[in-house]
Amino acid sequence: MNYRVPQPVPQVILDDVRGAQKMLSGVSRVTAMEGSRHLSALTGSPVHLKCENLQRTGSFKLRGAYVRIAGLRPEQRAAGVVAASAGNHAQGVALASSLLGVRSTVFMPVGAPLPKVAATQDYGADVRLHGQVVDETFLAAQEYADRTGAVFIHPFDHRDVIAGQGTVGLEILEQCPEVRTILVGIGGGGLAAGVAVAVKALRPDVRVIGVQAAGAAAYPPSLRAGHPVSVDEPMTMADGIKVGRPGDVPFNIIAELVDDVRTVSEDALSSALLLCLERAKLVVEPAGCSPVAALLAEPELYGGGPVVAVLSGGNVDPLLLQRILRHGMAAAGRYLSLRLRVADRPGALAGLLAVLSVVDANVLDVSHMRTDPRLGLTEVEVELHLETKGPEHCAEVARSLHGAGYKVMS
Repeated sequence: MNYRVPQPVPQVILDDVRGAQKMLSGVSRVTAMEGSRHLSALTGSPVHLKCENLQRTGSFKLRGAYVRIAGLRPEQRAAGVVAASAGNHAQGVALASSLLGVRSTVFMPVGAPLPKVAATQDYGADVRLHGQVVDETFLAAQEYADRTGAVFIHPFDHRDVIAGQGTVGLEILEQCPEVRTILVGIGGGGLAAGVAVAVKALRPDVRVIGVQAAGAAAYPPSLRAGHPVSVDEPMTMADGIKVGRPGDVPFNIIAELVDDVRTVSEDALSSALLLCLERAKLVVEPAGCSPVAALLAEPELYGGGPVVAVLSGGNVDPLLLQRILRHGMAAAGRYLSLRLRVADRPGALAGLLAVLSVVDANVLDVSHMRTDPRLGLTEVEVELHLETKGPEHCAEVARSLHGAGYKVMS
């Protein structure tokens, strides 16, 4: 589907992106393009991964931030810059400012992951923690800009930022000239808009498809309405694309040039992250693997020619990664949690574990509960966390327990 709005000419053109590419020479990396045999077999078309997770600062954000700050007038540079971000944009602005000799202040939410805060500081920014949610952080940064004269560097709603992100599209065409479909995650829309500008100008036959997390999908209703609309309380593990309202500048470009916007579930995101880690040996954050999630969810849509999935970032908090991996294993049928009741007597647990051993289920954790008023005097509830080999193995475990006389409660 191709939504049209009354503004047919994008506010960013190919020459802007080419200019940004020259500006970024020697600054950003031309990131690798890796093939994926597993995804290729799934879709029936060659699938390549554009590894922006291996970019400097761990995401594509450096590209747009550098182009935006490099374009400031001398008096603007002297006033410094300010940004608001939970992670990737923060690091991009911090490094870009340091490379250009510009003072930067970055506001981050109070609950921002400590590794991202530390990295932003290490890149040279003055980090200030403010607000419980990103909206509050944005407001604080804008107030700081009004008060001090510092230039506010928006993460996606500026033509220079979009031009910088569009250099990803130029690299894709150079690295994979036979590409037929490009999948790119969408939050505010800067990356997707930039890629679309570059690709559609040079190869209008290439499909550009955006991907959003279903719990934070502001673009589908906005495209139907013909203007940006907000999603109340966006909810997703993919904080990099957890944006409640499209940017005005990228929205017009996406409405004109992007062929479709798909949504993916949290299960699909966690499964995609697990696949990137296990099969491609790449650490990718949930937002960064949203294109892979789209391929996993609807592989039949991407036949007919080579596909490039843009892995937009790899900055994921280790504690969050641990939870997501467990969620991904559960979604793939490789992690099974269940509760059942056994007799409260010596040897009962050993008998239960013997049944699980026969079917080769790996027990990760066991816990007992004796205080539930629903339990009989001679019963104990056992909660098990098992590592399994897939959905069929999960079913085999359940059948074996049932056959041995156990009643599985969940």
